[in-house]
Amino acid sequence: MFSQYVLILVWTGIVAVFAKYGQVNKKELIDGVEEERVKWLFALVAFLPVIFIAAYRPLDFGDSGAYFDKFVYSAPSSVDGISEYIDSQTKDKGFYVFMSLIKVFITKDGNMFFLILASIQGIILLSFYRYYSRDFVFSFFFFIASADYINWMFNGTRQFTAAVIIIAAAPLLMKKKYVPLILVILLASTFHQSALIMLPMIFVVQGEAWNKKTLVFIFLIILAIVFVGKFTGFMDDSLQDTQYSNVVSDYTSWGDDGTHPLRVLVYSVPTIIAIYGREKLKQQNNRLLNICINMSIISTGLYAVSMVTSGMFLGRLPLYFSLYNYVLLPWEIDLIFEEDMRKTVNLAAIVFYLAFYVYQVHFTWGLF
Repeated sequence: MFSQYVLILVWTGIVAVFAKYGQVNKKELIDGVEEERVKWLFALVAFLPVIFIAAYRPLDFGDSGAYFDKFVYSAPSSVDGISEYIDSQTKDKGFYVFMSLIKVFITKDGNMFFLILASIQGIILLSFYRYYSRDFVFSFFFFIASADYINWMFNGTRQFTAAVIIIAAAPLLMKKKYVPLILVILLASTFHQSALIMLPMIFVVQGEAWNKKTLVFIFLIILAIVFVGKFTGFMDDSLQDTQYSNVVSDYTSWGDDGTHPLRVLVYSVPTIIAIYGREKLKQQNNRLLNICINMSIISTGLYAVSMVTSGMFLGRLPLYFSLYNYVLLPWEIDLIFEEDMRKTVNLAAIVFYLAFYVYQVHFTWGLF
């Protein structure tokens, strides 16, 4: 019997076949330009297996069991208990308000709670990739083959929810509507306080790719790596009054030796390609493309620092930026490489990501 983690790869192949030979595209205005996009129903059907796998995830993976127990055994079953329950939480109270409302008004079943949560996460992501990606199917494949659907939908529950809330506000980022965007980020921070990292970054990613702001960021990342001892001391001091106080001493005592270099390499691929094709990408003068490149640069920088510090803490921060990688990669492959080379690059990307998926899901996590 094939594992669900293998079958989901087969499903991505089926989705690709339907996209190629079925009538799944339609003309749509994207930022005032008419482009082809897959139909919304097709994107939803593509994501449905992911949503159901996340809903009935193994409870012994990541923090799934802890959230299942919190929902079933700790969250209040009546309106009267919500206030006391929220007061008992020391951090990220927005998530627990959300959890309580689901249990009081919709369902008391733990798997149904995961289904509702995964549906919200999946629908936001599929809408984002359907609208902004030049190739929805390829973006969908990258999201699956990177194992992000497992790493984040099964684990890091609060943080991933915060990340997709901000992803839902991508149109505000593109249009530079900062006031409502900041309000969305503040809302997301009630689900996971790390979302506040996006407050300065929504300004950093604007403008041309590789602009002065991103170059300053890269310079700071290099300094952090070179002077890692002083950087970790600064982290402890600056986080003293937050939910991440003593994070350095914590990850040291837990034996956290940083994000694995292979993971850093995989998530750096879009940035590396952007460096290779910098001139061709610059000629496009496209706001979405520039933002995606700058997001990728920040993701790569944070992963580089997490490699020499903490995978458990800093290794989670790139999530807010790396989800843009799967919009960026299809752009890069189409715009940088000539037609006769494009098929080879596409095939290489598929093989590369499939190899990483097998390594991550089979050898690292032992899920199949």
